[in-house]
Amino acid sequence: MSLPVGILDFVAISGDATAGQTVADTVEVAQTADRLGYHRYWVPEHHNHLGLAFTSQEVLITRLLAATERIRVGAAGIMLPNWAPLKVAEVFRTLETIFPGRADLGLGRAPGTDGLTAHALRNGQTHEDFPQQCAQLLAFLYDSFPADHPYSRVVAAPIPDQQPEIFMLGSSDYGPTFAAVNGLIAVFAHHMSPQYAAPLLRQYRERFEPSPYLDRPHAIVSTLAFATDEPDLADAALATWMLFKDKLQAGERGPRASLDEALEYTRSEEFASRKPSNEKLVFAGRPDDVAERLQALVDECAADELVLISPLGAQQPRLRSFEALAGALGLAPRG
Repeated sequence: MSLPVGILDFVAISGDATAGQTVADTVEVAQTADRLGYHRYWVPEHHNHLGLAFTSQEVLITRLLAATERIRVGAAGIMLPNWAPLKVAEVFRTLETIFPGRADLGLGRAPGTDGLTAHALRNGQTHEDFPQQCAQLLAFLYDSFPADHPYSRVVAAPIPDQQPEIFMLGSSDYGPTFAAVNGLIAVFAHHMSPQYAAPLLRQYRERFEPSPYLDRPHAIVSTLAFATDEPDLADAALATWMLFKDKLQAGERGPRASLDEALEYTRSEEFASRKPSNEKLVFAGRPDDVAERLQALVDECAADELVLISPLGAQQPRLRSFEALAGALGLAPRG
């Protein structure tokens, strides 16, 4: 595989780990990914969730950029309804100024939390609709407000030599359609809606309209992947994601299962009955087998990039998985 490969890290707390240790582990994974030749490292936006080790993306992104040398780092994504477009432009222009050529700005329209938390986050304000917010953000980033616009005299300082790369995230038809109409990079969450990834990304490519930000379509697909030669660990990775989804559906927002808890679950009859259907969502197994399945997904989606999510949080198995996948996918290590 010659296309760029990135990592999306939820920075999720596992078992009885602390938030501090989880962030430290994330820094280590990002540094390892930088050395192995991964292209991007992304963190999401979520709030009111004790199972996650951070809520302030810009702080964590700055920490990861400072700890790495070449890998691009950014948000997947900024939930724009939660923020003022000017503030987002200022933050990511600042990141691009400090770390030139390495800041990624992914955009989403979901709240990233429950309704009450979103109300508190926005201080009770009702923001403009997403298309208007996105138009404002792009105008601030590219200094493109018309002369008669009220904000034409407002500058999103500082002004970097280049702008952060901008993406539109999606797990339904809205994201790819919005990206196509507005000439943006499209990122689709196969890990959330696997059945729609290929048709919607191909549709994005067909409908794409060039823009000042992008002259040709560029599609990225994110998916769950874990590589190991140990069948028990592959099952544990699958079990971890299954248990994580169960917690979400039950409205629980605590740490995800530890490795021991996941291994225990793999020995249950319930796991055995659920395993076949979930294997289609989580690509877990021997490195070469996982790489072959990932290549098939990329081909099916006509994707230009691939982003991997490790379902397993245990640090050493996770590091070994990313290293094995880097080799199996043909990434070029950096000296």
